[in-house]
Amino acid sequence: MKTKYNSIALIMLMGVGILTSCKKDFLDKEPTSKIANETFWKTSSDVQLALAGVYRRLQEGFFGHSKLWLDTYSDNAWDRYSYQGFDALTQGIVNSTNVTSTFYDTPYQGIAGCNFFLDNIDRAPISDAEKNGYKAEVKFIRAMFYFDLVQAFGGVIIYKTAPKTVDEGKIAKSTKEQVLSFIHEDLDFAIATLPDVAYSGHAVKGSAQALKAKVFLSQQDWPNAAKWANTVITGGKFQIYQGGYPNLFLTATQQNNPEIIFSTKFLSPNNPQGGEGVLVELAWYGAIGPYQNLVDDYEMDNGKAINEAGSGYNPANPYENRDPRLKFTIKVPTDKYINPDGTIFGETDLQPTNYTQKKYIDLTKLPFDRSKTPLTDQNIIHMRYADVLLMYAEAQNEVSGPDASISAALNQIRMRKSVDLPEVDQVKYNTKDKLREFILHERRIELALEGQRYFDLKRRNLMASKLAPLKDPGDTPLKFGEQNNVLPFSQSELDKNKQLKQNPGYN
Repeated sequence: MKTKYNSIALIMLMGVGILTSCKKDFLDKEPTSKIANETFWKTSSDVQLALAGVYRRLQEGFFGHSKLWLDTYSDNAWDRYSYQGFDALTQGIVNSTNVTSTFYDTPYQGIAGCNFFLDNIDRAPISDAEKNGYKAEVKFIRAMFYFDLVQAFGGVIIYKTAPKTVDEGKIAKSTKEQVLSFIHEDLDFAIATLPDVAYSGHAVKGSAQALKAKVFLSQQDWPNAAKWANTVITGGKFQIYQGGYPNLFLTATQQNNPEIIFSTKFLSPNNPQGGEGVLVELAWYGAIGPYQNLVDDYEMDNGKAINEAGSGYNPANPYENRDPRLKFTIKVPTDKYINPDGTIFGETDLQPTNYTQKKYIDLTKLPFDRSKTPLTDQNIIHMRYADVLLMYAEAQNEVSGPDASISAALNQIRMRKSVDLPEVDQVKYNTKDKLREFILHERRIELALEGQRYFDLKRRNLMASKLAPLKDPGDTPLKFGEQNNVLPFSQSELDKNKQLKQNPGYN
């Protein structure tokens, strides 16, 4: 059924992020050019409204608070209520009918909004410099959407402009290499054009540079990954936040935070997280259950692993004298949430893994009340300076092996105020292989439950080996079921677009 976009009202809806169709299908991901009403793009305000619509798309799917659930498609945590169907996927059951459409639909809906903007911005009566600045923001966001697609599926369909008809949009996918090339093309434009300033809500040069480093890291192009990460480091616009690790993830301290490089922004009360947000879903329901395997990976506060001689680990008191990030990230059994009246707040059900997510939980909003509409507005962080330091350390180690710059990068993270861990032991981690393992460990701990682990394990081809030792709370062994390290396209997409061919291994 064709969707009619014939009024300025729907363009206004796009301005707050809503592009609708009669059904959730291809038309929703690739709206026709009919949405470009003759009366729009006549003022600077129109441009701002359309740009807001592009940014609003980041509040959906794995770009909004659902991003945190990506950790449950890994060895970090369990998808307790199977919100995303990851319980089946982590049991190795992966096919064209059971992979959540969020992986595919949300990025393409975002790309459609980006292309609508880019196809029409030149009609607006603003200067070329202003147009290019807006284009750079939108191309950066389009690159983000395509990067999530390519990490999930490999080669996908590239739309550089919006198709004029539905049939025009039914084309074959490009190769993974072609998609990555297109991503770099968008990022190069963004880097050359965006302002070189600190991040305050709109994409900046450092946002694009950091994403470029991450793309190169996924390609295992170590020299370029190290180069672009170092460009952000030496640029001086970002730094490790010293106001307390947990506060990175709370509304009150996220505004103009020097560590945040790009995030999805929310605002209470007019634009909070959708649904029940992280406060109810994570704090009340305990929807994400970290595994014991993750808890055990946190060091002692003396920098030693819990099974290492001289660590001081006490099995009878397992959560004390640990890396402080453990209790900042995970609610352990000895941890209590205290309501304003002094009573203990508890999740609705016991958590089978014994742990729940604490990162992103704003305890000043206790008690969390599911009977009221929660106005949760924590921004969801996509890139922060610690991530850049970790990317630099990982890539530079592959280039040169251990050197002082790598230890310096890691020490900035480990020695931030509120964490205060010892410096990296350069004697212990004195080879490329040993240091690689430590960097990947540090990356897991620093970024735990932020939605990074799934793609990190895939790019290193570690999903199978990391899942294999684990069982879910139902005692079912975990298994990596993706074929050729990519997800399958859904059968519904294949049925709608006969030019789209299934990924190898799923036919």
